[in-house]
Amino acid sequence: MKQRLITGIVAGAVFLGLCFLGGWAYQLLLAGMALIGFYEFVKMTGVRVFGGTAILGYAAVACYMIPWSLLGVNPWLSWEQGIWLLLLLFLLVTVFSKNKQDIKITSLLFTGIVYIGMGFSYMAVARAAGDGHGLFWTFLLLCCIWGSDAGAYFVGRSFGRNKLWPAISPNKTVEGALGGVLISIVISIVFAIFVPDLLTYGRALLIGLSCAVLGQLGDLVQSAYKRVYGIKDSGSLLPGHGGILDRCDSWIIVFPFVHIVMLMPYY
Repeated sequence: MKQRLITGIVAGAVFLGLCFLGGWAYQLLLAGMALIGFYEFVKMTGVRVFGGTAILGYAAVACYMIPWSLLGVNPWLSWEQGIWLLLLLFLLVTVFSKNKQDIKITSLLFTGIVYIGMGFSYMAVARAAGDGHGLFWTFLLLCCIWGSDAGAYFVGRSFGRNKLWPAISPNKTVEGALGGVLISIVISIVFAIFVPDLLTYGRALLIGLSCAVLGQLGDLVQSAYKRVYGIKDSGSLLPGHGGILDRCDSWIIVFPFVHIVMLMPYY
């Protein structure tokens, strides 16, 4: 617990400090986290972490993290075009490698690129919000996610009786999940109370609910994936916490979701 606490304080201070600064500092941090996260993903699958197909994946994740707004240019491909071309490249890998990299592996890596690359890229989008309040929106989502995690843990430990999804994550309970939802909504409403010009109560309710539900589902996605491969943590970068994907599994689901369904008013 001591190691976990120290790691959490140091890593949290670095992350929040660079998030507060924004710009290139935060963008480079997110890019590094995305590349490490993809490394953990590749390693879990058993694919050579620096094999040809994996390197193509790293390059694709790096492309997702290019800070177009900071460079002052418009990307030459839309999201849809980029994803389709990436899919084509991975399909062609199976052909040119004569199935040494079969469709199962390339499909898995393609999933990892979209899952991790888009997740972290939307975190960058939130911080660079077009309305000039990126720090507010980023902290809102992070606080709701963290509040949901804490609420689920403490409510689950105190009142948990009914298992939520024992086949995937045996320690999670229905009561804990509901506690996490409640705490997340309360946090979002508090943000709305203090900054009503940016956040209405209705939008706050939807954002708080989304952060809790999608955040917990993101956690279950990672748990399911690790269970398939029989591992406890995605990595060991953060002593006492595991890897990047262990800590960010909720973030990289929540941030894209709230943008795609247009809960962020600046988007």
